[in-house]
Amino acid sequence: MGKKDVYRFWALMDMADEGVSVHFPDLPGCLTAGDTAEEAHIAAREALEGFLYVMEQDGDVIPEPSPLDAILRQADPGEYPCEVTVWMPAIRDAMESKAVKKTLTVPKWLNDEAERKNLNFSQVLQAGLKEALGIENRK
Repeated sequence: MGKKDVYRFWALMDMADEGVSVHFPDLPGCLTAGDTAEEAHIAAREALEGFLYVMEQDGDVIPEPSPLDAILRQADPGEYPCEVTVWMPAIRDAMESKAVKKTLTVPKWLNDEAERKNLNFSQVLQAGLKEALGIENRK
């Protein structure tokens, strides 16, 4: 099965005095919480985005969402269903554009000269990598 642009899953929210916990019955391990229902819903969307992105990257099979009546049969007393929808192209773009920290070594004399010229090491490395890979104008 290929990657989808839109995923929709039912979450179960449990309202308690100390906050709202959220879990996705179709995606064991995908859970989050918030102080209010609104915060929990936002956190649920963010948790779902990240969970599905990792599943895609790992090549895991993403299940089809269960219908609401099946989710309701799994709900504990006090849990309420909440539909959570995510748009994955934006998530994929954001994750693939995310900066990653790299540690590297250069000779001291080269470091000193670059600092004297106020060069931005990250920009120079990115430009050099793009040139070496034949990549132009990609962020």
